[in-house]
Amino acid sequence: MEPSILVVDDEPAIRDAIREALRGRDIDALLARARPDLAILDVMLPGANGFQLARRVRGHADIPVIFLTARDDPASRLRGFGEGADDYVVKPFLLEELVARVVALLRRSGRLTGGAIQVDDLMVDEGAGVAARDGRPIELTATEFRLLVQLARGRGRVISKTQLLTQVWGYDQFDPNLVEVHVSSLRRKTEAGGMRRLIHTVRGMGYALRPVDG
Repeated sequence: MEPSILVVDDEPAIRDAIREALRGRDIDALLARARPDLAILDVMLPGANGFQLARRVRGHADIPVIFLTARDDPASRLRGFGEGADDYVVKPFLLEELVARVVALLRRSGRLTGGAIQVDDLMVDEGAGVAARDGRPIELTATEFRLLVQLARGRGRVISKTQLLTQVWGYDQFDPNLVEVHVSSLRRKTEAGGMRRLIHTVRGMGYALRPVDG
């Protein structure tokens, strides 16, 4: 069964984009009936604010909560996490980033299984065409994504350059440097911002996707 997501925001464009429209007036009855797996709450709402709603949500169920807000100052962020936020997304935001953060939180909470592969803080969802680290989307070319998918499918195992050429490019008689170039680019993107390395070279054998201590 697909997870149910509660979205409370006073901007129609955001509600439509996330495909769930709620106003928050009957939140208690709604929560008792719908039993959502995750809540996305706008901080600045008419009447009860997002922080108050978060407390009411948590009174019904211990589910992940994402706050949406236009406030990006440190004090607002600290208050958000102090109020129990699992994540804090600043407007305007990329829908792809919000989706990646939602998927990461649902998987971390055990409310979403299948469809995506998780290796440490890396999530690769082949069906959705999404890859993220620690909930932050990774912008990849189509070839880089296919390569990452193959490494993720074989997580923990060594995959040779010949295997990757066959799986990603569809042939096995080509310059292995093609794989090296794309793996190098994939590493740069997956390790951006000082993230630890997950794609490891096994000398004379190929590559393996696994945690540092795996």
